[in-house]
Parts: sequence; C-alpha cells; structure tokens
Amino acid sequence: MATVGVIGAGVMGKDVAITCAANGYDVILSDHDPDVLAAAPRDLRQLVRKFRMMSPAAAAWKADEILGRIRYGADLGELAGADWIVENIVEDLAAKERLYLALRDVCGESVRIAVNTSCISITKLAACTPRPQNVVGIHFMNPVPLLECAEVVRGYHTSDDTIKQAEEFVRSLGKRSIVVNDMPGFVSNRLSHLFMNEAAFLVHDGVAGPEQVDAIFKLGYGHKMGPLETADLIGLDTVVNSLNVLYEEFQDSKFRACPTLKKMVAAGLLGRKSGQGFYTYAAR
Repeated sequence: MATVGVIGAGVMGKDVAITCAANGYDVILSDHDPDVLAAAPRDLRQLVRKFRMMSPAAAAWKADEILGRIRYGADLGELAGADWIVENIVEDLAAKERLYLALRDVCGESVRIAVNTSCISITKLAACTPRPQNVVGIHFMNPVPLLECAEVVRGYHTSDDTIKQAEEFVRSLGKRSIVVNDMPGFVSNRLSHLFMNEAAFLVHDGVAGPEQVDAIFKLGYGHKMGPLETADLIGLDTVVNSLNVLYEEFQDSKFRACPTLKKMVAAGLLGRKSGQGFYTYAAR
C-alpha cells in the first residue's frame, strides 16, 4: 500500500491521517511544532474512539492498528518517499508558499501533492513547485472520516492524469470526488463561509443568539449542523483567515469578516479546539 505524507497536525491533518490509516495507507504525519506532534498520538487515539461511536462504518476500527500505521516527523525530508502529500497547514498564503518552496527539495518526479485548503488558489501554490502538473486541490470536508464528499480542484496546470489519480485516491478512502475548477473558495467554501459569516452578523446585530440561528438551519432547512456550530468545528481563526482570503481575492464586501468573529479570535475563542467559541465545550 502507498505512503501518504500529511503535513499539518491540526484538526484537518489529524482527521486526514486517521482516514488514510484506517483505509490501509502508511502515514507520515508532519508538523513544525514539536509540542503538537508530541500530543498527536493521544489526540488521534481519542479521535478514533469518537469516530467509532459516531459512525457505523467506523465501528470496527481498531485504534492500535490505525495508530500503528502512523509515524511522526518534524523534518519535511522524511516525506521524501511518500506517494501522496496532503497539505493541511494554516490558511495563510505566505505560509503555504514557503512550504511549497521547501517541498522542491523533497518531492520526487512522481509524487502528487494534494492541497487541502479552504480558499487559497491551487494555481498559485502549484506555481511554487517545479512540477505544477502534479498539484491538485483535494478539499476534504470536516469531519473527514464521517463525510463522503471531497472537492477535487483542477488548477491551471493540473494534468488529466493527476485528476485521475486524485479521484482514485479519494475513492480508496471510501469517498466520492466532485471535480471543480480553481477559483478562491471553490464551490463549498464560497457558499459555506457566506453562511457562517452572515450567521455571525445576526448574533453581532442582536437579531438572535447562536442557538436560535442554528436551530433555524437544522429544523427549518434540515441541515445536520447550524452555521455557527460548523464554524466552531472548523475553528473560528480558520474561518476568519478564509474570509480574509476571499475578500482579498474578490474585493467584494460580502466577504468582509464579521467584527464579532474577529474579536472572538483575538480573545482566543476559537471554537471546539480551544473549548470556547459560540458554544462552550468540555475540556478534553
């Protein structure tokens, strides 16, 4: 079975690592922060237990088998033998460009790079590599092990073969790929971030509380989660960063981040990962 290098051991990176390992891949989980990597085995074990309780498809997962397929590395050089690299670092163009420039010395000619980004252009990031035809967007939905859809994003130079390989990779993870063209936010996040931002504005303007806003989406529209619950799950800092990217790219005021969102991020209220966002969460 092939090896997948997962860069970034945050919310999405850990979910991607578990999903790949649960489907038989050997995984190298990389992060520049040694404290994050040190905590990752504990976090991953807790996540496997959670997903087993949440999904019949994951009920048979064995934590020791999954975690046994995952190893950890702070040095990007350890990814040199990977067949796929899935990048999940912070939603910041400059940080991503630095990473992709560094990957020039790591990636061989055949490695495929999947950009798991919310809003940043696949074409811009591919331009930092010597083989942009091997770079494709694979936007996994959160939480990755539970949702069957992945948005496969074709950059300007992405080859047909890379698209085919990406679709096969997504299928091997038990998911369905939907291929779209590169444009900031693609389809899912141009829509979802408008929902989340406007929901935050409703709270900001005193129209309703988070519970009322989310209840209307769940009971009125049939959504499984409300937009503010979703924002807490993603991380409010990631939501604000993504809105900033969309605003910068489109110069459209509809993507202007709600002041309440920005204030919460400044105060460290980032959602589930910090224990407090629009809702309060029990400490891990």
